[in-house]
Amino acid sequence: MTKAPAYLETKNHYEILDGLRGVAAILVVIFHVFEAYSGNRFKQIINHGYLAVDFFFVLSGFVVAYAYDDRWGKMTQWDFYKRRLIRLQPMVIMGSIIGAIFFYTQGGQLFPLIDQTPVWKMLLVMLVGFTMLPLPISMDIRGWQEMHPLNGPAWSLFFEYIANILYALIFRHFSKKVLAVFVVIFALVLIQFLVMGPQGDVIGGWSINGTQLYIGITRLMYPFFAGILLCRVGKLIHIKNAFTVCSLMLIVVFFIPRIGDEHTLWMNGIYESVAIILVFPLIVAIGAGGHITGKFAQKACKFLGDISYPIYITHYALIYTYTAWVIDDKIPFAKGMWYGAVLVIASVAIAWACLKWYDEPVREWLKKRFLMKKVASN
Repeated sequence: MTKAPAYLETKNHYEILDGLRGVAAILVVIFHVFEAYSGNRFKQIINHGYLAVDFFFVLSGFVVAYAYDDRWGKMTQWDFYKRRLIRLQPMVIMGSIIGAIFFYTQGGQLFPLIDQTPVWKMLLVMLVGFTMLPLPISMDIRGWQEMHPLNGPAWSLFFEYIANILYALIFRHFSKKVLAVFVVIFALVLIQFLVMGPQGDVIGGWSINGTQLYIGITRLMYPFFAGILLCRVGKLIHIKNAFTVCSLMLIVVFFIPRIGDEHTLWMNGIYESVAIILVFPLIVAIGAGGHITGKFAQKACKFLGDISYPIYITHYALIYTYTAWVIDDKIPFAKGMWYGAVLVIASVAIAWACLKWYDEPVREWLKKRFLMKKVASN
């Protein structure tokens, strides 16, 4: 018996969507740098930068449908899960390791639990982080009640996995009309939470309690399955300079200041409803319908796409350290932003190093080990 190549070859990528994922990921890092100076959700610079998560969910749904909708006759559910785990899990592990490396550099007033946390407990949290299993609040070792205290953004990967399981078990079987009904229902739930809910935004989803889990599920369901529906409908938009247009649209959406105040939460809720329900699918439709011309643009989109997931899942250890320094030492904006710029550059460098020296080799090994099929030799 010999092993043949993986029986599901990788499809061509939407280059612009890859590039947009990278643009959004870098904006997330910048948003988190600025967040150290904001004080509260009403005064953040790049105020709606957290909506990048919701944009990622739309992108993910679209890409999952494109990659797998027409392949279910050639693979089992377990084949699908293996492919998704191989794609996502290696960098989840690396993110947890990097979080552990930086953990004890962050102790102080902002994170009072760190100096009280023994090494064995931190290592236990790291190992649990490898599995993506969420930690209860009672296992918090930082003080922010995160389900992944060493790597906060991993919460969105937890919900990403839930979405993939729901897709494989249930939603892949739905016709476009049935899926559209569910997408409308999910949109109405999102609007109700944003416009009539207690906070007027989608901030949250990273803790294991009723409120935070509801926010996470609400953030997940519409954008992910709207992305799947968008792919199935196939109504893409073809315009010139699609990558530039879409990048500017993302920047505008993220940079718009908070609308209203604590007495008019519904105003910002309406804005975020429009952004998530209408603008993000529009950006994906334009990005998927556009074309990249020129070698430089192609290389730029490939680079941005390649580092997008690594930078998202590894940068927050640096953000924890930076935020603790800014707040504990009362660092002024004018001084701290120089270090913030270095942090952004370092995040890109770490992401690229992890991609080339760890993620790609590990995924290649895993593909050969688990995605090859044995065939009889002649």
